[in-house]
Amino acid sequence: MEREVQFIGQSTAFLDAVERASRAAAVRRPVLVIGERGTGKELIAQRLHHLSPRWGEPLITLNCAALPETLIEAELFGHEAGAFTGAVRARAGRFEEADRGTLFLDELGTLSMAAQERLLRAIEYGEVSRIGASRPVQVDVRIVGATNADLPRMVDEGTFRADLLDRLSFEVINLPPLRAREGDVHELADYYGRRMASELEWEGWPGFSPEAMATLEAYDWPGNVRELRNVVERAVYRWGFGGEAIGRIVFDPFDYPWRRIEARAVTVSTTATPVERPAAPTTPPREDLKDALGGGSLRAAVDGFERRLLVEALEAHRWNQRRVAAALGLSYDQLRHAMKRHRLSAEPSIRERV
Repeated sequence: MEREVQFIGQSTAFLDAVERASRAAAVRRPVLVIGERGTGKELIAQRLHHLSPRWGEPLITLNCAALPETLIEAELFGHEAGAFTGAVRARAGRFEEADRGTLFLDELGTLSMAAQERLLRAIEYGEVSRIGASRPVQVDVRIVGATNADLPRMVDEGTFRADLLDRLSFEVINLPPLRAREGDVHELADYYGRRMASELEWEGWPGFSPEAMATLEAYDWPGNVRELRNVVERAVYRWGFGGEAIGRIVFDPFDYPWRRIEARAVTVSTTATPVERPAAPTTPPREDLKDALGGGSLRAAVDGFERRLLVEALEAHRWNQRRVAAALGLSYDQLRHAMKRHRLSAEPSIRERV
């Protein structure tokens, strides 16, 4: 069953990368796809294959980081029966399976130096040798590699072969992170939101409220499109009101109010150092304490100080609530609760974006 291939976006950086992949598809040479996690490296590999003259042949994928170093070479090149303990019968490797087609090597930067050397020979001479075999096998394979590692820096550090990098980098396609794709967060959120609403059999698509969309657009998206899809689908699924615009976004499903309290409790309970408690005051409070409180109660003074801190942080970060929460050491929900308690509206951030 083929996976669904969708390229959603209108930013120049993203469209340039897709166009470069389309042009490179017709050429037999190796291609490197560079990008952060969740940017769509495997989708680009599929595009390179399906737009190439090899589109009717196999597209074989191997995640190099998913296997221990001892099994990588056996997966890539295959083995004969009895070549090592557990090899009860001969098995073709990924190179032989991808003959006349495309071999997509994900997380290429995790390959060992020994595997890199054999990979270089396979690319140079078009032949592979199964482990335990006496004769090489000729293969015709187009290599597409993907990584989020800095391969030139790894070459300088001696952890990646310079000659292999030279052979693989005929074309290098750099996929932009989502934070650099201007306008694409709105497009992607709407696309995945509509699809989730359809899956839930909603009668229509209410969209996101202006505040919710502003929150999505202000986020840095370290997990890129993959993270955005999860966040959007979770928001639609949890909302449950098919006729009302979605107004709540949860970025971290593991964040809950008592999470940090539990962590602090464990730290205190397991410490071996006795805690010295301050001695109880033996003198009455000074008369100028009332002046320091502005004539009010301690609770009022603390609330006033907290509100000033919130306002200063919001203004310093241009009302970007995600960054304000990080700066104050709060979760997003904790910040929203504090803003609601002090009657601080999120509207200033919307006005600045218009």
